[in-house]
Amino acid sequence: MSNDRSTTLRHLASLLGASGVGLGAFGAHALKATLAKKAGAGDNWKTAVSYQLLHAIALLSLSTIDPKSMKSPPSPSSWSGGKMMALGTAMFSGSIYLLCLDVGPKKLLGPITPVGGLLLISGWVMIGMGNI
Repeated sequence: MSNDRSTTLRHLASLLGASGVGLGAFGAHALKATLAKKAGAGDNWKTAVSYQLLHAIALLSLSTIDPKSMKSPPSPSSWSGGKMMALGTAMFSGSIYLLCLDVGPKKLLGPITPVGGLLLISGWVMIGMGNI
């Protein structure tokens, strides 16, 4: 992975991590009453935050791979898997946040959640197929 790629993954991980902590705190405090009004919204919010933070850590780990210390450099699928994981996290968690808050059309947001999940799975598979 080139330095630029590692930097990009680190930036994506930082963005997902910082916003995940913020959204977790926001959901636990400022939105507590709002989420309690809708059945399952609090649990769904926690799921979105958990997935977001987990994948932020995964991206941060991926960004720390030093190609100079490896026998063969990481494959492009590792980089693509990281990008796919970042996009999947934004779609999966983002759509859950919006659905919990009743923001946006449910007919559009509902299908985005599983598509985001498929991108997350694909990202993990692509990373697993890579040379890391």
